Amino acid sequence: MTATDLFGYCEELTEAERDKLALLRAFLDEHARPFLAQWWEAAECPEHLRVGLAGLRLDDDPALLDDTGRLRPLYVGFRGLELARCDLSVSVLYAGQVSMFRTLVREGGSPEQVAELDPRIPTFEYTGCFALTEPDHGSDVAGGMETQARREGDGWRITGRKRWIGNAAISDVIGVVAVDESGDAKVFLVPRDAPGVSVQDISGKISLRMVRNGDITLDDVVVSERQRLQRIDSFRDIADILAFLRPDAAWTATGTQIGAYESALAYAQRRRQFGRPIAGFQLVQEKLARMLGNATASLAMVVGLTNAREQGRGGDAESALTKAWISDALRETVALGREIGGGEGIRVEHDLARYFADAEAIYTFEGTREINSLIVGRAITGLSAFTR
Repeated sequence: MTATDLFGYCEELTEAERDKLALLRAFLDEHARPFLAQWWEAAECPEHLRVGLAGLRLDDDPALLDDTGRLRPLYVGFRGLELARCDLSVSVLYAGQVSMFRTLVREGGSPEQVAELDPRIPTFEYTGCFALTEPDHGSDVAGGMETQARREGDGWRITGRKRWIGNAAISDVIGVVAVDESGDAKVFLVPRDAPGVSVQDISGKISLRMVRNGDITLDDVVVSERQRLQRIDSFRDIADILAFLRPDAAWTATGTQIGAYESALAYAQRRRQFGRPIAGFQLVQEKLARMLGNATASLAMVVGLTNAREQGRGGDAESALTKAWISDALRETVALGREIGGGEGIRVEHDLARYFADAEAIYTFEGTREINSLIVGRAITGLSAFTR
């Protein structure tokens, strides 16, 4: 599947899965890759790609589904890798809808809600985002959530703010996590254009420049009980949903490393100094070898995690260790790629700067390195260091 898959992990995919991923790569190479530098510099969201991506049927092709109507986790991982290999923002554009929002509805909705909404999500007929984090609360949001939902008869009144919500401005509904009067978590599918909802794009970013991250204000927003996802009644339920999504960040970080390595190799092969390509210089080859080693080790680790979780092994600690280790490797990999580009390495045209900048977002989201390290530390010592 890719020259960086040195140990052939893609051979664990079915033929139908490999064919589908090949279609995805061809689509991205034709419709996204030639324009990425332009979109990134202009901070322009390529939301028009959603139509073409939906047409590939990456999530609802019957040839990909198991007997329960679900995708195999390994395929989902490689799909995330392939998207991130092209571009992180394009990955968020697609996965924020089809992975994150769909999982929220599938795992949190009643059977009736799932039956009504789930088929419309992979087609982008019904679009949504997952609004969990707040301006003053990220990793500690479960213990300090300020967005409130107050029951009023047959409905609810929501007040609060959410921040860093990807795809917020281009979604039909916002999956708002709020606490009720007893302090329990609830999730509401709030129409983006409902009275009292305001979405402001977050600007001035050095990462995810093409993603429309939203700063959301909810001012006495009224919703019905029907708009509440019926199987979410606590932060434990939210945590269970996030557990489904936890490997995604590691796959994304691995795909970004592969994209950075391939871009650095291509640049080194065409860039000439002292009469020959710099790919023939010892120092450049050493950097390329380290980049490939990082990407290979990351792929091995995330495939191992994914297979373990499918077999009922590998919990929070294993996921946290994988995310933390691969994120560290990612930072080194993209920095080496930028170094290979020299002065040209800071120009978006050669892709190296884009991977370099976007790595900072991956390093932070789905739990910072420090938070993930504390999860691992708690597991191996039996002692929690989160609070004094």
